[in-house]
Amino acid sequence: LTTPKESPLKILVSGSLAYDRIMDFPGRFSDHIMPDKLHVINISFAVNGIVERPGGTAGNIAYALRLLGEDPTIVASIGRDYQAYFDWLDAKGIDRSAVHVVAEESTACAHIITDMADNQITAFNPGAMKQNPPSPLPTDDARTDDSIAIIGPGNLDDMINFSQQFREAGIRFIFDPGQSLPIWDPKLLARAIQGAHILISNDYELALIKEKTGLSDDALLRLTDAVITTRGERGSVLVTDDGETHVPAIPCPDSLVDPTGAGDAYRGGLIKGLVTGQSLERSCHLGAVCASFAIEVQGTQEYSFTPAQFEERLTTHFPTP
Repeated sequence: LTTPKESPLKILVSGSLAYDRIMDFPGRFSDHIMPDKLHVINISFAVNGIVERPGGTAGNIAYALRLLGEDPTIVASIGRDYQAYFDWLDAKGIDRSAVHVVAEESTACAHIITDMADNQITAFNPGAMKQNPPSPLPTDDARTDDSIAIIGPGNLDDMINFSQQFREAGIRFIFDPGQSLPIWDPKLLARAIQGAHILISNDYELALIKEKTGLSDDALLRLTDAVITTRGERGSVLVTDDGETHVPAIPCPDSLVDPTGAGDAYRGGLIKGLVTGQSLERSCHLGAVCASFAIEVQGTQEYSFTPAQFEERLTTHFPTP
């Protein structure tokens, strides 16, 4: 692992900044949902409590990268209640210079309920995320080939525009549509994927991408260099023209506390590998290690590790040949 000064690439992280209101339900959703009444659902879950923490895809990924010694720049919008989040970012040394404050909106907020089987129900208010932050591209003659970006789920117009801008500027980017998938037009979604270095999603999201676009696995690989699919406790799968590689998940050494944010932690580890010149497979290993720390605590930006702890887990579960 390297320090920020040693990393050769500028890292742009676009997506959402949000406050997460996280709740635990001491039961299983499936025990309270009647299949024959799905058309008239009216249900309430009594939770153990509620905790508010900073979150959002951009914030979570940037947090993971900062833990890994990188210096990412967040590209996102935040609302009038920004101060607590800015204080948090400042305390962690995360660059917020490209964060756009929207005075007339509240910050995006996710209400997340997790049951005992790690199933989740989320209600999301986009708030300030509905407005576009300024383009992260340099306005002068600065080089763009020394940058890497991830386009995370956030403002739809941002995702469309950034994919086009990065493609035209020659910036290597990762496309991660995530929770935004239900609102995508199929043709725009296929266009946004085109030219990405990596398309990343979970297994449900990948199925939705293929259903929406009508693209097969082979057709997706004609649009992007690699497809990475995260599958929770079943690990992740990397698919390139060279074939398919399975990367196992790391068993939690203690207890699984909260899976929320594990996918964003994986993305942080993945990008860490890319900016330090690792192979795609090795970068996925770093992603799996980072995700394994995230699930040990509640909250998407609450976990931590030292470089030695990260290296120990990496070499234990993914020893180099």
